[in-house]
Amino acid sequence: MLRSTTLLVCAVACLILSTRATYSSDTTPSIVEPVYAGCYDPMPACPAVVPCLRIQGKVLDFTQNHGPDRRIYSRSLCDKRDLYIYLPPGYCPEKQYPVMIVLHGILQDERAFLDWVVKPLDDAIVKGCLPPMIVAAPDGSFTGDPNPWDAGSFFIDGPRGKFQSWIEEDLWFFLNHNFSLRPEPQAHVMAGASMGGVGAFCIGLKHPERFGLLVGLMPALNLRWMDQNGNYMAPFDPNNWGWRNSVNDPKEVIGKFGPLKIHVKDILIPAFGKGNSAILLASENNPIELIDRFKVKPGQVEMLITMAGKDNFNLETQAQSFIYLAEHRGIHIDTYTEPKGSHNVSTAQKMIPTIFSWLNSKLAQFN
Repeated sequence: MLRSTTLLVCAVACLILSTRATYSSDTTPSIVEPVYAGCYDPMPACPAVVPCLRIQGKVLDFTQNHGPDRRIYSRSLCDKRDLYIYLPPGYCPEKQYPVMIVLHGILQDERAFLDWVVKPLDDAIVKGCLPPMIVAAPDGSFTGDPNPWDAGSFFIDGPRGKFQSWIEEDLWFFLNHNFSLRPEPQAHVMAGASMGGVGAFCIGLKHPERFGLLVGLMPALNLRWMDQNGNYMAPFDPNNWGWRNSVNDPKEVIGKFGPLKIHVKDILIPAFGKGNSAILLASENNPIELIDRFKVKPGQVEMLITMAGKDNFNLETQAQSFIYLAEHRGIHIDTYTEPKGSHNVSTAQKMIPTIFSWLNSKLAQFN
């Protein structure tokens, strides 16, 4: 789910990524590195499994985290990307299963799925608290190694690459052509934590014919929230509601962890850029604005939003504004709040049972 505050502090303080470049000359032929799997190619006959997870299901390994490079090739990104696929105990290709795509948060990658999600997920399925399902956990970091200089893509098609297309086109094709999925949209879940909530709700609201269930765990759902005085950290008040029209101030504070302040330059500018084009891109990928843009109808999708009452990024205010607008359009949203919760792993873990219980109530018909 989310990295701990301690990791965030350490990361912002000291990490930097070095990138590799490959050179070739006219006299030396380029070496084409073999691709373990491609989104539009047949899956390997016996894909590798992540070892030593102490679960009864299994996780297929399309990453470079466990030895060989088994990353999957994405046409949209023109690059290989890390991906985990969870298969439930007793998975049988002749049966059809619900599917969930889980999008990670800021300063994370697909490894968050192994760290925080797969064990409670597997336990819930084994205990009958969730129906057997297939779960995909793709990487949405810029470089495959998230760091404060490239905190995260927000799973959008932006200046750094087509990360939304990687999910809604490449990954979706790969899942449908290699695994036994139920055909009903009501059996398909898009879920996202924090930054991943942007991608999950954007893709879900854009494709209700694919995804009938949307889950946001402390999600960012109104990227342009501000009060009328231009204060992003202000609490939600429908009578004091403004809109962000600039990301030009790199020192604007959008998060606080004790004495540590998180600025626009740390989170928004790497993904959206600066100037008018950045605001346009934020608007195009702002879940709250997609409600009207895609003319979402009551009952078209079912949504659960969990919030932390003391969210360090003020994301509960973003969520409250999203819920307020949705309800004024006649769209019901289920919610859950940890009143004293912060934007951290411990709060996320407290929310997981509620999320699983909600999913079970929606997916039980497919068990």
